[in-house]
Amino acid sequence: MSLPLLLGVLGVVYGDIGTSPLYAFRAALLHFSADGVERWEILGILSLIFWALVLTVTVKYVTFILRADNKGEGGILALMALAQRTTNTERSRRIVMLLGITGACLFFGDGTITPAISVLSAMEGLKVASPVFEPLIIPGSILILVALFLVQYRGTGSMGAVFGPVMAVWFGTLGLLGLIEIVQEPEVLAAVSPHHAIRFCLHYRLAAFIAFGSVVLAVTGAEALYADMGHFGRRPIRLAWTFYVLPALALNYMGQGALILGDAAALENPFFLLAPEFLRLPLVVLATAATIIASQSMISGAFSIGRQCIQLGFLPRLTVRHTSETEEGQIYLPQINFALLAGVLILVLSFHTSDNLAAAYGIAVTGTFVCTSSLAILVFRRKFGWPAFAVAAVFVPLLLIDSAFFFSNVLKIPEGGYVPLVLGAGLFILMHTWKRGRELLFSRFRQDSLPLKSFLARLPQSRTIRVPGIAVFMTGQADYVPNALLHNLKHNKVLHERVLFVTVLNEDVPQVGPERRREVSELAPGIHRVILHYGFQESPNIPRELAELRADGVPFEPMQASYFLGRETVVAAVAPKMSQWRQWLFTFMSRNAVPATEFFRIPSDRVVELGVRVAI
Repeated sequence: MSLPLLLGVLGVVYGDIGTSPLYAFRAALLHFSADGVERWEILGILSLIFWALVLTVTVKYVTFILRADNKGEGGILALMALAQRTTNTERSRRIVMLLGITGACLFFGDGTITPAISVLSAMEGLKVASPVFEPLIIPGSILILVALFLVQYRGTGSMGAVFGPVMAVWFGTLGLLGLIEIVQEPEVLAAVSPHHAIRFCLHYRLAAFIAFGSVVLAVTGAEALYADMGHFGRRPIRLAWTFYVLPALALNYMGQGALILGDAAALENPFFLLAPEFLRLPLVVLATAATIIASQSMISGAFSIGRQCIQLGFLPRLTVRHTSETEEGQIYLPQINFALLAGVLILVLSFHTSDNLAAAYGIAVTGTFVCTSSLAILVFRRKFGWPAFAVAAVFVPLLLIDSAFFFSNVLKIPEGGYVPLVLGAGLFILMHTWKRGRELLFSRFRQDSLPLKSFLARLPQSRTIRVPGIAVFMTGQADYVPNALLHNLKHNKVLHERVLFVTVLNEDVPQVGPERRREVSELAPGIHRVILHYGFQESPNIPRELAELRADGVPFEPMQASYFLGRETVVAAVAPKMSQWRQWLFTFMSRNAVPATEFFRIPSDRVVELGVRVAI
């Protein structure tokens, strides 16, 4: 196991969960601070946080969920694809799809809140260093966030070189600061015993349940362990967590508890007060760097999830720019980037402090946890063949814990928990409308189009004039004649000497190997069908793949090719199958989708577009 690989894991995978000590313990303890906090309350909250780290991260994700890889890739949509392969009915496939979309939508909500709460909590250290800096917290946070989003177009390659070492220093600092305080109050280590958590819950009952909504802040970012598995593999992620990240986090939380045991006034900001006064300003700088890295990880994750949603048909085509010549995964989606920036700035200006934002944070995280556990039950039972009792023994308790965290956050909806729900609901409506609209569109195409077999059978008798050149017709329905071809025949009354029907199929695997990329078949003299297969983490490049057709015995000269595309104009049918507002929304997304020429990287000077009206 190489050191650079482990440093990469620290920099990319653990940025979000690594910045949770800035706010998680304080947010949980504040629920019980009105009349002061007692020793057993501090130990109870610490015990809840410690066992949340053990059960949710170590047991659920590190031990079990990381086993559910989709050809080496992880994440909620990869898990959804695995679960869909085990379903036998259309209804069950739809339920699995809805769970996957819900998890993805909540992930975007998480990606909006993480930069806001992380950078705010780091900048609030300025107030601890000196009250004179307090007016700079909001402007400084906005400046950092705007700068972070504006440099996204440059890619993460140059920034990634320093992510790992910075996070290694960060986790080392977390552990050291906590250890120093633990030495002075060693009785705080009693919180490792779960009986303190149980006693706390039995005593406070509903209040303890409400506190779960803040305790879960300690495990935000756990989903990143699974989502980033394809970049590093499960073994480095497990090793880094078990032997470095978990000990550092546990020591820091225990250290914060020890500090408050000795001085209850430290509840004002126990993280920064762990450091000696002369080190607090440098700690603010280090914390700010760590939160920028945590934010960067979430932004990159949002780009990846966005591309997966496009490839799986949940979002319209968006601009996908590759920021690295060697790494396929390093991409930049400007529309998603600026949507996230707008959301982050609104949150900072609306909530002002990390404590206020903590109420908004939990629902996005815990909702994704519930979706992941639900899909995992299906995958481990049906795909991996686990016995029903084993699945129940492992995942039902974990699902109950996730559900308890989720419903405790539901109680915080009036305080800000509505934010990720509104974001998630809006995205869910967009995705479901787009998916449904495309299904209706393809269904209408099949009804109105001419079957390809019938067209080819009539072609020899039609005496159609063949002209020199290569015509490439892009079509989503491989067995039907593209409308662009019928319109070309109707108006120009010619057919090119060589015709290629090209269909792009997006599969529910991360990547498709070169041996499965192309399916080429000759349908008639000079007429070929080409089916290109792409995974949900790949971006299509049609000219590059067609240039490879010479290896399949099909002559293709790029400079002789003309690409014929159909541009659909959606109109309401006599008996519309979508409500008026959803049809308007689908039409709006269709009109604002990135043109096929840009998305498929087709040279714009070789494209002929033919319009067609489609009623749905």
